[in-house]
Amino acid sequence: MTKFSVIVPTYNERRNIGILYLLLRKAFEDPRCADDDFEVIVVDDNSPDGTQDVVKALAKEYDDDRLLLRPRPGKLGLGTAYVHGLAHATGEFVVIMDADLSHHPRAIPEFIAKQREGNFDVVTGTRYVPGGGVHGWDTRRKLTSRVANYLAHVLLNPGVSDLTGSFRLYRKSMLEDLVKKVVSKGYVFQMEIIVRCRRAGLSVAEVPITFVDRVYGSSKLGGAEIVGYLKGLLWLFATM
Repeated sequence: MTKFSVIVPTYNERRNIGILYLLLRKAFEDPRCADDDFEVIVVDDNSPDGTQDVVKALAKEYDDDRLLLRPRPGKLGLGTAYVHGLAHATGEFVVIMDADLSHHPRAIPEFIAKQREGNFDVVTGTRYVPGGGVHGWDTRRKLTSRVANYLAHVLLNPGVSDLTGSFRLYRKSMLEDLVKKVVSKGYVFQMEIIVRCRRAGLSVAEVPITFVDRVYGSSKLGGAEIVGYLKGLLWLFATM
């Protein structure tokens, strides 16, 4: 039996976190991982919408000690949210994913099967191979994503098709070593860590996923995040 720790950073995800929790429970009923154990670690950045109250209510209603709330005092960056969750993770493998239902948990059994197939250190979801895709984005956002990914490939040569994705499975021991070296704290964290995986010689596999735009709440991606991404990309190019 293997244990998996699912780390879910949240900020104002009250309307999504309950659905995600139930979908995660269903995902781990899949025959490919039904004999495994799991925990869900919600890292909430002091959401004013009551996200933490929903998580507490879910844990009580389902009497589930596998649903863990590990809050922080405020918005401290996406990358540091993963580091915070990792400090509380007890699984042998760690899954990181978004809370807004853009990543469907049904892909997790595929990640687990792929990891076991080749004993990979990292399995990353990709939108940019046959079987993967994006639904719900307008042309401008699709183009922005494609350009961002293209620039990352040209400058960093990461060896994966979707460098900016944030739905991944890591061997925990490897991730713990890598995060000690990671400098980026925001969206660039995802890029830096996968580049460091390659530089460290870790084995990385891909699984096609479909990214679906959020139904509830508002996107956290804005102009400031795009500028931060470009700055981070250039920093990685200059230093790595």
